[in-house]
Amino acid sequence: MLKSKTFVKKTRSGGVMKIVREHYLRDDIWCGSEVCNECQQESSVLQRDACIESNLCSFPHYLIPDTNVVLHQIDVLEDPVIRNVVILQTVLQEVRHRSAPVYKRLKDLIHEKERYFYTFTNEHHRETFIEREPGESANDRNDRAIRVATKWYSQHLNKCDADGLKVVLLTNDLGNKQKAEATGLLAYKFEEYVRGLIANPELVDRLALSNDDKNDITSSKVLFPEHLPLSRIQAGIKSGSFLQGTFKASRDNYLEATVFIQKDEEDGTEVLIQGLQNLNRAVHQDVVAVQLLPRGQWVAPSAVVLQDVGSAKDDTTEEEEDDALKGSAGEVDRKPTGKIVGIIKRGWRPFCGMLNVSQIKESTRHLFTPADRRIPRIRIETRQASTLAGQRIMVAIDGWPKDSRYPNGHFVRSLGTAGEKDTEEEVLLLEHDVPHQTFSQAVLSFLPKMPWCIKPEDMVGREDLRHLTVCSVDPPGCTDIDDALHCRQLNNGNFEVGVHIADVSHFIRPGNALDKEAANRGTTVYLCGKRIDMVPELLSSNLCSLRSNVERLAFSCIWEMNQEAEVLKTRFTKSVINSKASLTYAEAQMRIDDTSKKDDITSSLRGLNKLAKILKRGRIEKGALTLSSLEVRFHMDSETHDPIELQTKELMETNSMVEEFMLLANISVAQKIYDEFSDCALLRKHPAPPPSNYDILLKAAKSKAVQIHTDSAKALADSLESAKVENFPYFNTLLRILATRCMMQAVYFCSGMDRDFHHYGLASPIYTHFTSPIRRYADIIVHRLLAVAIGADSTYPDLTDKHKQSALCNNLNYRHKMSQYAQRASVAFHTQLFFKTRGILSEDGFVLFVRKNAIIVLIPKFGLEGTVFFDGKDKSGIRLVFDEEAPSLTVEQHTFHIFDRVKVTISLDDSNIQHQKIRMALTEPVIPGVSVSAQDAGPQAKKPKLDR
Repeated sequence: MLKSKTFVKKTRSGGVMKIVREHYLRDDIWCGSEVCNECQQESSVLQRDACIESNLCSFPHYLIPDTNVVLHQIDVLEDPVIRNVVILQTVLQEVRHRSAPVYKRLKDLIHEKERYFYTFTNEHHRETFIEREPGESANDRNDRAIRVATKWYSQHLNKCDADGLKVVLLTNDLGNKQKAEATGLLAYKFEEYVRGLIANPELVDRLALSNDDKNDITSSKVLFPEHLPLSRIQAGIKSGSFLQGTFKASRDNYLEATVFIQKDEEDGTEVLIQGLQNLNRAVHQDVVAVQLLPRGQWVAPSAVVLQDVGSAKDDTTEEEEDDALKGSAGEVDRKPTGKIVGIIKRGWRPFCGMLNVSQIKESTRHLFTPADRRIPRIRIETRQASTLAGQRIMVAIDGWPKDSRYPNGHFVRSLGTAGEKDTEEEVLLLEHDVPHQTFSQAVLSFLPKMPWCIKPEDMVGREDLRHLTVCSVDPPGCTDIDDALHCRQLNNGNFEVGVHIADVSHFIRPGNALDKEAANRGTTVYLCGKRIDMVPELLSSNLCSLRSNVERLAFSCIWEMNQEAEVLKTRFTKSVINSKASLTYAEAQMRIDDTSKKDDITSSLRGLNKLAKILKRGRIEKGALTLSSLEVRFHMDSETHDPIELQTKELMETNSMVEEFMLLANISVAQKIYDEFSDCALLRKHPAPPPSNYDILLKAAKSKAVQIHTDSAKALADSLESAKVENFPYFNTLLRILATRCMMQAVYFCSGMDRDFHHYGLASPIYTHFTSPIRRYADIIVHRLLAVAIGADSTYPDLTDKHKQSALCNNLNYRHKMSQYAQRASVAFHTQLFFKTRGILSEDGFVLFVRKNAIIVLIPKFGLEGTVFFDGKDKSGIRLVFDEEAPSLTVEQHTFHIFDRVKVTISLDDSNIQHQKIRMALTEPVIPGVSVSAQDAGPQAKKPKLDR
């Protein structure tokens, strides 16, 4: 049966186009129930015995939720107790259009066989399809379609031997419920149904608040301005009176934020927001509309570090805000300042944190403190407060009324006891949006069947390089070995050097479930003592890993070089190799240094090391930067897996040796794929920092009478190389650490969407990532492009679609950034574990930054950074003078400058289990009568050593 609609549409050119839409209806769509003997279905999803213990529905029943129930109550629907659910096509389509995250969660539920969720395509069933009536809104039509489908299900099952089986419509729309009941349907509000469940009272806590609930728990005092409706916001953005941007809350000051306004692919500007009224209920990562204040009201960013202490009051005094938002008054320091007038799109997600149990006896309303300091506290209702105290839990925001100091939300689930290793690792993975679920059967089904070996068909188009003396050099304990190298001298006196990379793209074919999962994960995430793989372990640690003495498929980049490390020829080939040794950096270094060793592996390493030194010298002469960051390594207890020793990593010549050839391979491949695919090459660039980024570096250097030039990367590199202070050997390292902070983030991009390819840090005109396909999805795409370029594989549509390539780059940049944050959080947590049993240690440090009421201290021995506060409020009588130009902070008679030597004590402060911190307290210099306190100390924030 066919329904069709015909209408005309005006084209951009002014013409008229006739459009016919055909809609096919069928009468052979299954109901999906085991009890049905009418539908000719091959298999059923919905159970015959569909019983749930309930005071409300004591009979077997199927559930049909409407769209809003799915959108707002997905946390409850995901609980295993909710089974035998019919998801109508109408609902599925609406959810897909309104919330991509909820749609994905719903699809996952439908695919879980043991949950018995069934999708019924009511929009194509002859008896359940309805036309939209004249004057009927799309929403009303969809509500009617849901009621019609529910009625059909009830009547259909009544014809079968259903043993009292009924259909229950779940809706929170009172009008929809009344209309359903008027036609004889069984309908309940979702909250009503959940409260009737006997064995699962905790599900009530997961209910998202209804509008009635929200009104019930707010005060009568209006605390925030009304948000403008979307229509006014859109008109304001179009006219230029409002700006659209992403809200970025401050970690250091809960009364301050910035809104990043994107101008184009590259450029953007920031608008400063200060004060609760101007922040106006925006939450970190929301897309907001901001109105600029008159220039006379622009202010400077606050230099005060301030955390929300979390009183349950619905007010913050003006004195508190004035105290917190005093910035410097100089005209140069003032930034464009604005206020939030509306929310365009919420960036809410379930947040991890801990419950602050109310002091009011038998109260069910409590404040939840998120682990992320940028997220405000959230009010929730729960009857499990005593159980949840001391637990890490997840909470979702339901709304933020204008008369509430904090947003309202609901409990989602418990993650475990706070402070336990497994719980804290789960928290940091969730908070940094790292996909870490086990690989699904759909993904695993695309893995090679074991035992696996290289077959004759695998050798087609491949060079046999098994005879070469290839070896790998990696950190200790590395099992996902991406790269191996060889070097041999040719008869003409030149060198042949090869970089051999795991041929992961041979095993992961475009578009299958394994490929999609790897693309979503984007990168392997390395935590302390744990690895979250991008691809299943069979590939990452076995079939793709270039382990010694086994045959492996590789993608090789081979150069002929002269004695001056000049590249004479370059070729690329798919290959088969057999690595002769899997070495650590230390083992490779010992071989090079041991003059008694003359074997082929050692000769190869010496040749590589010699050429690498020349390559590095050449890069630095061209302006490549050598920056600095302190990386720490933990030695773990073999039984408890707790850290027993912490030290900064030492780099050897062999680290640099491998680095140089990986960089050269990446540059060579970048040029090749760009030559072949100028519009869709996946490249990587490192933008030059804006001049303002260098302000802190220039001021710090000037304070020690050192001049730094930042006109170009080469000028900066030369300045850093010559920057020395007498009797202060660590000065140059500190300066390079500061210079690292000035850098922009390197990003992936599609060559057809951007023409600025330059990599500032490496001083290279073009660059990509080719050398780590086991742990980076970008490298897999680059392998596919290179394979097509040399005729070793065929292309496919998405590979040459620059828009899809650009969207992929956005995800890869996001995943890469979040993995770095997760790794840093893991180091911070293990640092806390390390200091837990160490008592109080006294260590030397250096002032890295000064703030209005604090100094940030770096401890080189442990790679730690911590904030030492000085209480400068009137009650203490302490004199604090902050000079932003110097920069310096005078506390009483002592002045702190950047790079000053200090001595601090280090200990673990676990008084707040949610935010345990490494406490740093100043011991030298001694300032009489001054008390100091500590903020979080953690691993030194860093950029990657080099972008290899």
